[in-house]
Amino acid sequence: MFKIIRNNCCGLDVHKTWIYACIGITDSHSRTDYYEARFSSFPNDLRRLADWLHKHNCTEVCMESSGKYWIPVFNALENSCQVTLAHPKYTKPQKGNKTDRKDARWICDLFMCGMVKPSFIPPPAIRHLRDLVRYRQKLTNMLAGEKNRAQNCLTVSGLKIDDAFSDVFGKSARSITEHILAFPGEKFDVTPFVDKRCKTPIDVIQDAVDGAISPEQAVKLRECLRHIDELTAHKNRIEEEILEISRPFSSCLGLIRTVPGLDKDPMTAVTILSEIGSDMSVFPSAKHLVSWAGCCPRNDRSAKHVKSTRIATAGTYLKPLLVQVANALIKSKDHPEFVERYRRIKSHRGHKKAMIAICKMLLTAIWNILSSGEVYNPAGYLLQTPRPTDEKKTLTQKQALELLRLRGYIITDDSPPQVVIA
Repeated sequence: MFKIIRNNCCGLDVHKTWIYACIGITDSHSRTDYYEARFSSFPNDLRRLADWLHKHNCTEVCMESSGKYWIPVFNALENSCQVTLAHPKYTKPQKGNKTDRKDARWICDLFMCGMVKPSFIPPPAIRHLRDLVRYRQKLTNMLAGEKNRAQNCLTVSGLKIDDAFSDVFGKSARSITEHILAFPGEKFDVTPFVDKRCKTPIDVIQDAVDGAISPEQAVKLRECLRHIDELTAHKNRIEEEILEISRPFSSCLGLIRTVPGLDKDPMTAVTILSEIGSDMSVFPSAKHLVSWAGCCPRNDRSAKHVKSTRIATAGTYLKPLLVQVANALIKSKDHPEFVERYRRIKSHRGHKKAMIAICKMLLTAIWNILSSGEVYNPAGYLLQTPRPTDEKKTLTQKQALELLRLRGYIITDDSPPQVVIA
């Protein structure tokens, strides 16, 4: 028998077209009455759902995060109710006896007994910023794919522009490509098209473009270049809109940009802010933020056996960005706190686990600076605080020597030789 902690709550089973709702009202004698209804996902019926909840004095609602269908429902009820969004793995019903109405009642029962773990939903301003930032990421991926297709056209045609220029779509390489498309099959001198700062010799560039592009590849390449220009223009406009929307969070962005690796590109700090928000009170500690981002090993043990320590799949947009920043930090000499930690963990855990450890350091630093309002300070990582007397760890001579070997020390015997007198 589970303890009921919510006397009046509602469970919603959200679908594309229909929404099944079940309100559970428990009296002083622990008797629960259920009220069920079905609503469509049209805006008018969403308002009717809000009125139906208000009629039963229900202000606490729980629903699953099913695709994108939960977002209109959440927006319609956000101002009038306390809406809890749950991952489907926490509300999965029993197999074999399942209908939409029973799913709604099951969600209501779980929520009534406090057995639903809520998901983090940022405020509307952060959600708007997150939507645009993720759309920018989609445009970036589309742009990379279109550039790969254009590169394939050049490779198939035997034009080795990628061997002559580091950026195939730079100023010099793009002007040469445009001339080849305008005059296919004609020999020309590349000297007027090459910037004077280009380090590649002119004769190498001339040999790289000594070929002819086929008509079908020329048509494909023209469309690819046109699409690249359009995507670049779209991306620039989206970035301008993102920077405009993020102005109210300039103080938080300033603090985030004090973290190493986040001070170069302003969009990096904006992306992190759009994912985690500016209010760190929703995460009780830095460990909760790290776990939410999927940068810590899972707890999966049974009978003293560790089944798996793989990290979660959470943080789809945040984790790749942190890994990119970590890759740059471990190669920098300006931030030894990251380099030393990476080398220490890599020596016995490998590169990938060491990279996730650096991501954890970044998230911990971000949580602390946003919680305290202070800029990044590496003293907490660099300062070696001695353990209290009662917590000192005792090692044998063999363990101490092995620890020194793991840290990279080479141990030699420099004691003076013993003289034996016959």
